[in-house]
Amino acid sequence: MKFNNTIVQAHYASPLGPMIVAATDKGIAGIWFEGQRHMPDVSAWPVDASHPLLQRAIEQLAGYFSGRRTHFDLPLDLQAGTPFQQSVWRALLSIAPGGTTSYGSLSEAIGKPAAVRAVGAAVGRNPVSIVVPCHRVLGADGSLTGYAGGLERKSALLRLEGAA
Repeated sequence: MKFNNTIVQAHYASPLGPMIVAATDKGIAGIWFEGQRHMPDVSAWPVDASHPLLQRAIEQLAGYFSGRRTHFDLPLDLQAGTPFQQSVWRALLSIAPGGTTSYGSLSEAIGKPAAVRAVGAAVGRNPVSIVVPCHRVLGADGSLTGYAGGLERKSALLRLEGAA
């Protein structure tokens, strides 16, 4: 993934572990649990805890974790992904809080029913955890499968949302 050179970051101490929140001048470009798979090297990105969009994102994440917020109202900058990845990430936004879908259903939703593995790879590389809800995607049999932030966190996020 290639990130915009105007990117800045802030740190958020979530109940599920430390997180990095990143933004460009266009929107939120990344939210990762520290050390999660596919997280880019953020060491060169300046820390700007006073950045208004980063503050807004952290406030909304805090509301989400406290159970006061189910939806996010943040501009997103998903340009780090390929057009295919971006289409998958946009499709994830349609999964309602408390709901889930399968990789196969997600493949069908983007008009690529044979691309289940490619969809799974794109879901795994989602740079905006929680806000772009990749944790709501389950295996065809409803099992917890893959989550770059760890299956324990995926399970905790689904419980927080009341997913069956």
